[in-house]
Amino acid sequence: MEAEADSDPDSAIHAQLILLAASHHDTESLHTLLRTGGVSSASVQDPESGSTPLHAAIAACHSPTRSKEARVTQANGVDHNNGDSDGKEDGGEGESELEQAGVKTVKLLLQNGAIWNDVNQNDETPGCIARRLGLTQLYNIMVDAGVRAEILLSRLDEYERLKDEDSEDEEEKLESDAALQNQGSTAEPDTAAQSEQHPQLALEQEVAAPKDEDLLNPNPSTYLRSSLIFHPSHILDASSNGVMMSWETPLMHRTAFLLCSSRPNLRILNIGHGMGIIDSFFQSHSPSTHHIIEAHPSVLAQMRQQGWYDKPNVTIHEGKWQDICPRLIEDGTMMFDVIYFDTFAEEYSALRTFFSDLVIGLLDDEGGKWGFFNGLGADRQICYDVYAKVVEMDLFEAGFDVEWEDVQVPELEREGASSWDGVRRKYWVCDKYRLPICRFAG
Repeated sequence: MEAEADSDPDSAIHAQLILLAASHHDTESLHTLLRTGGVSSASVQDPESGSTPLHAAIAACHSPTRSKEARVTQANGVDHNNGDSDGKEDGGEGESELEQAGVKTVKLLLQNGAIWNDVNQNDETPGCIARRLGLTQLYNIMVDAGVRAEILLSRLDEYERLKDEDSEDEEEKLESDAALQNQGSTAEPDTAAQSEQHPQLALEQEVAAPKDEDLLNPNPSTYLRSSLIFHPSHILDASSNGVMMSWETPLMHRTAFLLCSSRPNLRILNIGHGMGIIDSFFQSHSPSTHHIIEAHPSVLAQMRQQGWYDKPNVTIHEGKWQDICPRLIEDGTMMFDVIYFDTFAEEYSALRTFFSDLVIGLLDDEGGKWGFFNGLGADRQICYDVYAKVVEMDLFEAGFDVEWEDVQVPELEREGASSWDGVRRKYWVCDKYRLPICRFAG
């Protein structure tokens, strides 16, 4: 959200005064300016640099010595990104007065509605600047601000959904009443009943040619309607979005080991086959039964060609997990020791729905473990750290403990070569993968 005021000279001057006060950590003047500047004044942006008061306040804490030390420390593999928001810099002479002034300024801005993830012309959020400059306390404050914002937004979304459901119930009641008054009319075919009896028919009904504009930002519906391009090292959708890539292999290998190494003859459920990387690792652990849910017709065709349908201990479920998992629970004959979740083009709310509503009916409570591909916000380090905290809180609320293991991500950019060649957007920029293993709490 931008709060520029270039059409109003007075507003533009006021915005520059706010940015100046923030960069000087002049909280007294800033407090006055924010009170008189309107509801969005804490997020005004400089028209040339795109910087907000948060950017200015954090950048003003820059110390060339500290920045150089931070870069060396990060290069040596020390993680500055996580920790409590009141944490202090390791070593040295303690926190500088300059940074403490920055902390007070940043907190004042956040209390007045500053947006935690606005980006400047360099595509940096305020937290990105704090991380680059090695300002650990400020970075953690920005992470916590992101967590609060994301949790608030998710709660608002839930309220909106409840309101929509109430409206839909009222509309259905009105339609039902109207139908009773027109019982003599010709009945339309019950497509919902047909879909329930024939899940593959439901899938085929959805697979129509997507609109061109839908391909740029795929969602589950457009993804299932799109054609896929299979390469030895990756799968791309029709817009060259990376669906899955071979660099994920060591992450999948470690995940399968942590999920499966405790005992033999496991009952495994995997949601989202993709390139089959983790399913191949699951097979190496000789499970007693191995169920795979996959919705994309092209992936299903590839699985058939590669012989997955012919494996004696493998059961393929064709369709969306939202339809199949409730049927597995209703059937009641199968519980799983291991569950893995890795879908494409779905938002975090889909994962949250899965573990809040469905895992309890699928996972054996005697030693059962489950995991998911943790790529939430991985195109920006601060977003990755924010979502790690958000998902941990949501998992706890849903009744799960989670253990994290940091795994080094393979080098994706090398001189003269890149893992992203031919891929439209880099969906991963972080050095470490936070691998989650979840169990029922207690």
